[in-house]
Amino acid sequence: MNWKLIFALSLFGVAMAFAAVFGLIQHIEPLLWLVIFIVYAIVIARKTSEKRFLHGFAVSVVNGIWICLIHATFFSTYAANNPEAMAGYAKLPQSISPRMMVLIVGPIIGAVTGLIAGLFAYLAGRWMKKPEQPMPASPGNSA
Repeated sequence: MNWKLIFALSLFGVAMAFAAVFGLIQHIEPLLWLVIFIVYAIVIARKTSEKRFLHGFAVSVVNGIWICLIHATFFSTYAANNPEAMAGYAKLPQSISPRMMVLIVGPIIGAVTGLIAGLFAYLAGRWMKKPEQPMPASPGNSA
């Protein structure tokens, strides 16, 4: 597994988390994630030759961890800028605080979306052709 690549790609999740904290992506978030998953798939297909599904899955799990930590850290700002999300939390049992729920649900959502990101990465790897490798010089034809 290429953990450097996984970490680098997960920085999209950091950017999305901060954008959500400030309420900048409320209505376009699913579309942005679709574009990000396509970017993940292309980059993973180009930079890896195996375990592409696992790379996509791992990126999304790391995203889930980043996002839940950022949302929990800046929870009051997140709550103020995301009334629709807070309305959803109000429907949950009151025995768990919304901040704690963010910490619990984030990695789970990361794993579920990881199935999608992993599938995209796998399919991109099957669809994209590998770069042509130069043919090695035959022993008798060296210049």
